Amino acid sequence: MRTIDVELAGRAYEVRVGPGLLERLGEECGPLLRKDTVPVITDAQVAALYRDKVDAALAAVGKQARWLVLPAGEQTKSWAQLAQVVDFLLAEGVDRNDRIVALGGGVIGDLTGFAAAILKRGCGFVQLPTTLLAQVDSSVGGKTAINVPMGKNLVGAFHQPSLVLADTDVLATLPPRELRAGYAEVVKYGLIDDAEFFAWCETNGPGLLNGDAKARIEAVSRSVAAKARVVAEDERETTGTRALLNLGHTFGHALEAETGYSSALLHGEAVAIGMVLAARYSVRRGLMEQHEADRIAAHFMACDMKAEVAELALDCGGRRLADHMLHDKKMDAGTLPFLLMRGIGRTFLARDVEIDDVASFLDAELRSHHPAG
Repeated sequence: MRTIDVELAGRAYEVRVGPGLLERLGEECGPLLRKDTVPVITDAQVAALYRDKVDAALAAVGKQARWLVLPAGEQTKSWAQLAQVVDFLLAEGVDRNDRIVALGGGVIGDLTGFAAAILKRGCGFVQLPTTLLAQVDSSVGGKTAINVPMGKNLVGAFHQPSLVLADTDVLATLPPRELRAGYAEVVKYGLIDDAEFFAWCETNGPGLLNGDAKARIEAVSRSVAAKARVVAEDERETTGTRALLNLGHTFGHALEAETGYSSALLHGEAVAIGMVLAARYSVRRGLMEQHEADRIAAHFMACDMKAEVAELALDCGGRRLADHMLHDKKMDAGTLPFLLMRGIGRTFLARDVEIDDVASFLDAELRSHHPAG
C-alpha cells in the first residue's frame, strides 16, 4: 500500500492506494467510525459487487453498514437524489462527528460529498472510489456537486474527505470502456506538467488497461500525488494553479452537453478528446508543435480510445459547441479562461482566447479526420 498525504491546514488527510483495502475497510477507518452503525451511500451496480464485502469488513470491527442504494448513472447527481441522501442521513441520526461512506464512482462521491458538506453545516465522509476516474481525480481534492439543467457541477461546495481508500483490486471489475475513460485523467497529469509521466503512460498505458496490477498502482499513486500537490497549493481554485487540472474539460464539457450527458459519451472520453482539441488549438495559436499534438492523439488511439471529435458524428456546428462553453462555471467577468499548451507537460492558463475563434476551430475539427499520429 502507498500513502499520499493531502496537506491542507487543519484538514489534512491521507489517500491510501493498493490492493485489498475494501476487505480492510473497518481497520483502515479505525477511530473515524465512532458509532456502531455506518451509513454507506452507493449505487445499484456497485452494491451488487461489493455490498457483502463491505458488510463483512465492517462487521469484523463490530460495525453495521446502513445502506442507501441509488440508481447508477450521471442522472443521480440531481436535486432529487441529494434530498434523498440528506433525508436518509438525518433519519440515521448522523451528526457532525460521524463519517459517511461514499462507495462508488465520481457520481456517488460528488453527491455524497455535497450532502456531507451541507448536512448540519458539514459532516465528515470517507471516499471509497470504485472507478479509475474517481481514484485518480474526483475522490481527491474536495470538489463536490450536483448537476442542474443549465450544466454539470454548477451547484456544489468544496468539502474535503476525512480519508480516501483507493482499492486497486476493484478496477478488475470495471468494464473496459469505463477503465479507458478513467485513464484519460491519468494521462492528463502528464500533459499538465510532467512530460516524463506522459512518456511512462505511452510505455505502460496499454498494459495498465489490460490488467497490469503494478502499473495500476503506480498510475493511481502518481496521479493522486500530482493532484494532492496542486490541491495543497490552491484548494479553492483562486490562484489559477488548480485550474490546470481542468485541461481538456472546457472542450470536453461542451461535448458532454451536446450529447446530453448520456452514456453516448463518458466524461473521461470527452476529456480525452478535449485534451486533443486543446493541443490542436494550441498548435493553431502557434504555441505548440504539430508533432506533439499528434503524439497525444496517437497515444489515445493506441489505447483504443477516440481522439477525434469528428468520430462522434455530432449534428451541430462549432458555434453551438462554443455556446455550451458560455455556461461554464469557470467564466470570469464574461471571459472564459482556456487551458492551452506550450508543449507536452507545459500547460498554462490563457485569458485572451476569443470564443469566435474557438467556434471557427471547432467547425473545422467537426469536419476533418486527422491522419493517425
